[in-house]
Amino acid sequence: MNSHLRDRILRKLESLSDERAYQVLDFVEFIESKYAERQNPPPNVFQRFAETVEDRLRAGRVSAATISEAMGLMNRAVSVLNGVAAAGKSVANDIVTAAGRPTSPPPASPPQGSSPSPSTPPTPPQPAAAPPSGAQPAAPPAAAPPAAGAESATTSAGSAPSAPPAPPPQSSGEQPT
Repeated sequence: MNSHLRDRILRKLESLSDERAYQVLDFVEFIESKYAERQNPPPNVFQRFAETVEDRLRAGRVSAATISEAMGLMNRAVSVLNGVAAAGKSVANDIVTAAGRPTSPPPASPPQGSSPSPSTPPTPPQPAAAPPSGAQPAAPPAAAPPAAGAESATTSAGSAPSAPPAPPPQSSGEQPT
């Protein structure tokens, strides 16, 4: 439809009452169903909902003035919801775009011997106590030694890893000093 014809029809419609405008709408929908050359783009979810409410009000013989007020409120609500939907789409697109970007490599691990966290001060290693004379030394744990730089599983939260186990005493009878 050319813009001149559309403007002329709108001028004529503005002079009609709401009851007559609904009759015109019914007639236009009838003509569209019989003779439309192309399909209109489908309305979005909010528009379909508003049109369904309007059709039900009309079927229930509600006055045109009441329907007009209700549809004015519905149209404002639809425009707000369309704005919210557009904002949500924008945020979702931003998230997808951010997720698709390559991330920078993680920072390098701290060098050996450094503190595990900056809030915990380093504690000096405690010397191992020598076993009393004639006592059997404790057997080393059966588990494999932890990997280099790994903390011991027995450390309590917030404390530094414990010192490595002391070497077994020498069998020649000498005591370590």
